Amino acid sequence: MPRLFTALQLPNSVATQLSWLQSGLPGARWIDRENFHITLRFIGDVEKPVACELADALERVKASTFMLQLEDLNAFGGAKPHSLYAGVRRSNELMDMQAEQERICQHVVGLPAESRKYKPHVTVAKVRGASEADLATYLTARGAFQSIAFEVDRFVLMSSRDSVGGGPYIVEESYQLVEKGLVHAG
Repeated sequence: MPRLFTALQLPNSVATQLSWLQSGLPGARWIDRENFHITLRFIGDVEKPVACELADALERVKASTFMLQLEDLNAFGGAKPHSLYAGVRRSNELMDMQAEQERICQHVVGLPAESRKYKPHVTVAKVRGASEADLATYLTARGAFQSIAFEVDRFVLMSSRDSVGGGPYIVEESYQLVEKGLVHAG
């Protein structure tokens, strides 16, 4: 039973920028740079026929290429932080593509709705072992991070193995976006 999700992979230049941030926080478990990604829709463990139906249904996503940029570092978990992440600058194209994938998952494949509000990000580290003071010091020094802008020209359907901290991830399918200006209505 594969554990699936859709995602955007990062170009090497942006992954390198993120990897430069991976020091100076005692107790952090840093994510391997080859595992950096922006999750679009977590699907979870599904049976093989559902996985095949989903892979086919995702061909329906019709979107143009667009630009993205990562900005700001922060932590999920409130008073008990568990993950350090880089946020994604607001992008209507990203939000539209994610919403279309959510609709496909629910209405075409029959998966339950995602229960959490979508917040695009890249997980940089797991920080359960870091002290709040060390995390605050780290974010004060590096929190204003901003990546170079990059073009999104595809999304992928990925599978993961059950492991601590995510990965290794395998690209199961890749879906090319259309060059801007080449998407035609019906």
